Amino acid sequence: MLEETGTKVSVSTVKRVLYRHNLKGRSDGDFVIGGVFSIHYFLNTLDHSYTSMPEPLQCTGRMDSRELRFSRAMIFAVEEINNSSYLLPGVTLGYQVYDSCSSVPMAVKVAVQLANGLDPMFDTGEQCSGSATVTAIVGESASTPTISMLRIIGPFGIPQVSHFSTCACLSDKKQYPTFFRTIPSDQFQAAALAHLIRHFGWTWIGAVRSDSDYGNYGMAAFLQAAQEEGICVEYSEAFSRTNPLSRVQRVADVIRSSTARVVVAFVSSGDMRILLEEMERLPSPPRQWIGSETWVTDPDMLRFRLFAGAIGFGIQRSVIPGLRDFLLDLSPQKVSNSPLLTEFWEGAFGCRMRTGVGVEEKVCDGSEDIQQLQAPYTDTSQLRVTNMVYKAVYAIAHAIHSIVCEERENSTVNCDKNLNVKPTQVLERLRRVNFSRNGYQVSFDANGDPVATYELVNWQIQESGKMEFVTVGLYDGSLPPDQRLDMEREITWVKNSTQVPVSVCSESCPPGTRKAIQKGKPVCCYDCIQCAEGEISNNTDSSDCLICPEEYWPNAERDRCILKPVEFLSFHEVLGIILTACSVVGACLAIATATVFYRHRTSAIVRANNSELSYLLLFSLTLCFLCSLTFIGRPSEWSCMLRHTAFGITFVLCISCVLGKTIVVLMAFRATLPASNIMKWFGPPQQRLTVVSFTFVQAMICTLWLVLSPPFPIKNLTTYKEKIILECDVGSAIGFWGVLGYIGLLSLLCFVLAFLARKLPDNFNEAKFITFSMLIFCAVWITFIPAYVSSPGKLTVAVEIFAIITSSFGLFFLLFVPKCFIILFRPEKNTKKHLMEKTSNDIRY
Repeated sequence: MLEETGTKVSVSTVKRVLYRHNLKGRSDGDFVIGGVFSIHYFLNTLDHSYTSMPEPLQCTGRMDSRELRFSRAMIFAVEEINNSSYLLPGVTLGYQVYDSCSSVPMAVKVAVQLANGLDPMFDTGEQCSGSATVTAIVGESASTPTISMLRIIGPFGIPQVSHFSTCACLSDKKQYPTFFRTIPSDQFQAAALAHLIRHFGWTWIGAVRSDSDYGNYGMAAFLQAAQEEGICVEYSEAFSRTNPLSRVQRVADVIRSSTARVVVAFVSSGDMRILLEEMERLPSPPRQWIGSETWVTDPDMLRFRLFAGAIGFGIQRSVIPGLRDFLLDLSPQKVSNSPLLTEFWEGAFGCRMRTGVGVEEKVCDGSEDIQQLQAPYTDTSQLRVTNMVYKAVYAIAHAIHSIVCEERENSTVNCDKNLNVKPTQVLERLRRVNFSRNGYQVSFDANGDPVATYELVNWQIQESGKMEFVTVGLYDGSLPPDQRLDMEREITWVKNSTQVPVSVCSESCPPGTRKAIQKGKPVCCYDCIQCAEGEISNNTDSSDCLICPEEYWPNAERDRCILKPVEFLSFHEVLGIILTACSVVGACLAIATATVFYRHRTSAIVRANNSELSYLLLFSLTLCFLCSLTFIGRPSEWSCMLRHTAFGITFVLCISCVLGKTIVVLMAFRATLPASNIMKWFGPPQQRLTVVSFTFVQAMICTLWLVLSPPFPIKNLTTYKEKIILECDVGSAIGFWGVLGYIGLLSLLCFVLAFLARKLPDNFNEAKFITFSMLIFCAVWITFIPAYVSSPGKLTVAVEIFAIITSSFGLFFLLFVPKCFIILFRPEKNTKKHLMEKTSNDIRY
């Protein structure tokens, strides 16, 4: 008993039943609330011989003074409610508080006791009146014992409000319909931890958990949330403080040898203490610890200075007025009346309350000052879970108040303490409680869970050298995902660093690359592969590269698409300038030659070579030179149609004139034969008609081509991937090759006729020059065909221009340069006599 009752209680009984307190000293109260806490860490297990009655279950190991504070906070809340004038006025609450020893067997035993009343073996000699069944239960501190208790008390409809059982499984109302809690579910904490890890860019972590419902369910929820956040887990190890030491050592070795620098620990305080002790025995490389609320805000953990910089989510720090005074109100007399408080006192001050046990041991003489004691029990600067106990008691009180009390018209509250309140009624009213106490809201959702709000706690070493919990941020699960985490202060990381540690399996892939998963490894382990040709990635850690649109091409870094350069044969580039110059020079030479011919139009050589056809031929050659200019410059709809039709018609006009001259030469020599009057059938009118007829046929072909499927400008995106070629599509291939074929047909005909006339006996036989000119012309255009087909991009246009200019110069030089030379430099040969003289190799008929 914590309070003086005058009854002797065995130590074993008190260790099984922490205390059963009567607030009035003679009754349990009008309504009794049960309380279950894990004040000790272990349950003493005995081998049963089955030949005698087993020994009672006993708690062993260290005492958790923080859990003792939880139990005392429950008593404080009950006493505060009993002294309240607005909540349950005139009604007295009683309580029964038990130690579950953090074990399932004891938790089951306690659940039976709370459901059925005291067993004779727990009888303390008091005379109890009324039913001993509790109205509701506060506790347990751990999830696994809580689940065990719910299996017992659930069928009785007794509500259980836990202050520290966070397992997400307890939100299942089908299995645990009587469960409530004032601490958020691990489902929310797991999501918060995953969000926190992703916030700091950690994608490669290790995970350890308690081998219990709390650790297994919590870690399962975290791993699912981590997967959704793109976080990979190198290892996930489970252990329990009841495991052999070798098991704990194996977990510690995995942590030491891992490559992940961040470790997430979903571990209970008792288990974590064992692991940290092992980690301190053989320190590992620096590891950033991320903790669950169970251990990361446990003051007893601050003694592990090696783990300074740890962060984790904890329940919001709170203030409970008057609690510290209540906790410190322990006189030696009160302590000596309670074996449990005696155990705490002796452990805290290192003395013995009773003499005779050991001569060498120090005896507590009453000089011990609990006010100066530095222990989790007396530390009220970090009231987090303690406030959850406080709120749980008040939630039950409000539920009972809504049943037994009613407000009258004069604003007074009348409560009927004799009303038979069933646990199921309290269960129903608990679902609807909604109140505020000391500025903290208390309510439950459909799953019996409160709103998830956490503080981000950082273990920081102060200037004094003392390690403390420092709140560096807040997390509110009710806000949108991108607003839930609010960082308020700078975090001190492992090794007292201010730089955020890096924990990744592979370094981030920069823009311009993509991730390629390494075979047999998690998705966070990858190689960075440069994007393929024509693809980009403009984000860090891109999984795939994006294909640039048709008219775009990646830059050198392949992190953005830029417009492809547009290419065509321009007047401003070297090749275009050269071809333009050749074209203009050729046209000028043709015009100059025509001028020379006109000035010497009465000369023998001009008159003998059919001056009319010569002028027309020079005119067509000028057009041939100039039509090549239409192939230079940015292609347009009109330029595409003009370039091919102008080329086809002017060249046919040119070849028609040459063909006419060839026919004239042949006919002229045939006319010298006796009785031949053939020249009257091929005089100037017939020559003009021949030229016009041949040209008209080509004009008709071009007209049909333009009407049916004319050439048009296109963007060639296939020849070169990195640039756009502006060119003219011929439209109808039949029309294009028809124009060229007709020119070739006339050229071949002209060549054959000229070849036949090459040995005619004249001093100036023009047929020889026509033969050579047609030979060059045909050679150029026969070579043009494969060169045209195989040349890429703007070179196709250059090849066509080159063929036009070359063939034009061939005709010009062979047909007119020799004549101009005689006219200008050998005028003595420019006579009719000289032209009519026979050569030594005359042709005999």
